[in-house]
Amino acid sequence: MRRRIPALAVLAVAAVTVLGGCSGGEFGGVYDLPLPGGADLGDHPYEVHIEFKDVLDLVPQAGVKVNDVAIGKVARVGLGPDGWTADVTVEVNGDVKLPANASAQLRQSSLLGEKYVELVAPNNPTGRLAGGATIPLDRTNRNPEVEEVFGALSLLLNGGGIGQIQDISKELNSALSGNEPQIRQLLTNLNTVVSNLDAHRNDITRALDGLNRLSGTLNTQRDELAGAIDNLGPGLAVLTQQRDQLVTMLNSLSSLSGVAVDTVNKSQADLIADLKDLQPALTQLAASGQNLPKSLQLLLTFPFPDATVAGVKGDYTNLYADLDLNLGDVVSNLGRSRQSLLPSIPGLTGGSGNGVPLPLPTPPGGSSSGGLGGLLGGLLGGGGH
Repeated sequence: MRRRIPALAVLAVAAVTVLGGCSGGEFGGVYDLPLPGGADLGDHPYEVHIEFKDVLDLVPQAGVKVNDVAIGKVARVGLGPDGWTADVTVEVNGDVKLPANASAQLRQSSLLGEKYVELVAPNNPTGRLAGGATIPLDRTNRNPEVEEVFGALSLLLNGGGIGQIQDISKELNSALSGNEPQIRQLLTNLNTVVSNLDAHRNDITRALDGLNRLSGTLNTQRDELAGAIDNLGPGLAVLTQQRDQLVTMLNSLSSLSGVAVDTVNKSQADLIADLKDLQPALTQLAASGQNLPKSLQLLLTFPFPDATVAGVKGDYTNLYADLDLNLGDVVSNLGRSRQSLLPSIPGLTGGSGNGVPLPLPTPPGGSSSGGLGGLLGGLLGGGGH
């Protein structure tokens, strides 16, 4: 009986292996064998693909948990489509509802325990994680390995600056000892500077944005700038060749400025007197206000000022004039003038030399018009128009 029990066990394992290979198609090795325990996948589990940069020593049949509760298992571990990432296929119990934006993390059950995949729901869940969905790289992560932690600690202790901390502390104490007021003032000034910078952060941001725009403009015009710089060389060469002429011109300009200053200084009193004499005329000119431009407007358009435009209908106007060409009337009108029409005659002034106007006879009707007009009117036949 004791010999038969091992033989029966071997036959049972072989039978299970053969049956598993026949029922599932191609046999995938030990990972295809059902294991005792594990998560309950239910009657309708669904698969989810998870992309990891590094899965460490994660193997199929590893657990899949949510809040430390097993809800599935790892079905396959392979390469992703790009050949650089890992594609982990997990089977999840169909009764477990997860959001579409869930994340995945590779964790370890204990310090030396097994690896498992933990699915985490975010604070803002959206949608539902369906079968065949993929959790991308930006929502996956892993915990550091114990070897990595010890390696980093060894690097810090051996090749880091831990050994120099004491020296650094001593040097800082030596530098700060006796300079406490200056250090305190320095910290106060630094706080003031930082506060001012913080208060002007909007201005600094605008200045940086303006500098960015300026840089963009200069970048678009770099060909023109390069041409200007290339053409600047010949111009500088010409200035170098004409250096003597430029120096002579500047010296002459200096002499001219000296003469001009001397002239202004000597004519200062006369210039001030002229300006003072000119002040009344300018004052009256300013006091005239709008009268001067209005009079110029009428003078330049006489006898048709701008006011007559409103009375003209069309592109022409008619003018009816009655001209009195009677010489007697003309002379009569001139005789009514208050100014003398005849020059003074020295012989009739009684030797005074100033002369007096000749008296004009009064016309026969007793008219108050000038006597010369009446006389010439009688001689010429009188008053016809």
